[in-house]
Amino acid sequence: MVYTGYDGSALYPAMGGHMTISGDASPNEVRNLLDYGVLIKHPLEHTWTVWHWENDRSKNWSDMLNEVTSFNTVEDFFTVYYFIKPPSQLSVFNDYMVFKQGVRPMWEDDINKDGGRWIIMLDKNTKAMNDKLWQDLLLCSIGECFQHSNEINGVVINVRNKANKLSLWTRNSANAHAVLTLGQQLKGLLKLTNVEIQYQAHKDAMVQHGPNFNAMYKL
Repeated sequence: MVYTGYDGSALYPAMGGHMTISGDASPNEVRNLLDYGVLIKHPLEHTWTVWHWENDRSKNWSDMLNEVTSFNTVEDFFTVYYFIKPPSQLSVFNDYMVFKQGVRPMWEDDINKDGGRWIIMLDKNTKAMNDKLWQDLLLCSIGECFQHSNEINGVVINVRNKANKLSLWTRNSANAHAVLTLGQQLKGLLKLTNVEIQYQAHKDAMVQHGPNFNAMYKL
């Protein structure tokens, strides 16, 4: 597991000593220290790519998908995370996707096609909670907090009219043990005690649209 949490201030070994970042340091101050190599970055297990999708009826779905940037350290993740808008500030029919490098965030991708996703329906009226759950899921995923983390391909948040949707995408829907373990951990890590989550295989999602889909598993 990779530590990805900040606790107000942090110590980084640098240039033979330690550099302390105060809790009120501005993002630009931190970014400048990182850019000039004053701080040593903390590598992640994988490189992750951020994608953004925005609905445009004049385009095909794949043409609406834009690759934003990639990151492979804890510090670069936070630089990206605080640079882009939180989900609560996105307009309807916008999506954020964060996937392991080399995996495109679509069902048909070779690494995704045999997989599926755990789906959490989010109440649009609790914007701050939506943002927190999105951040928590990102940190748990890039920080390798899950067992069977090798089965995780990426995470997605869909902003829609009636409800937002948060999902954890997995590599192999036929691996029941890994899928169910990930689902149970997902509920525990995000503290979703009273929330039902559902797992849908991508092959089913291609033919079943809308909220009333047949789920392989429910927890």
